[in-house]
Amino acid sequence: MKGVCEKVATAYILLNTEIGSENQVLKALQKIEGVEEAYHLWGVYDIIVNVKADNLEKLKHIITKRIEKISSINSKLTMIIDEKQTAPFEEQMIFEQNPIPV
Repeated sequence: MKGVCEKVATAYILLNTEIGSENQVLKALQKIEGVEEAYHLWGVYDIIVNVKADNLEKLKHIITKRIEKISSINSKLTMIIDEKQTAPFEEQMIFEQNPIPV
């Protein structure tokens, strides 16, 4: 999959595809610049895609003009990561190891 270093805008997209079209969709995703990873899933969704771009506008373009145009995609759930609100990895690990009692 194609990607460029130092990209700042990131999204994870869950896709529902037509039955039996997962490999076709995965091949189409491989051709899209900005698609870093794509995996076949078992469960409610059929494919998960990791997309990165230089900025939010380019990310939106990839999602709405490139990925949405792939035939055989019935629906999608897009989650855009807010890089500004991300805690350093060490802080995330501390938080996960010490849950707050309820």
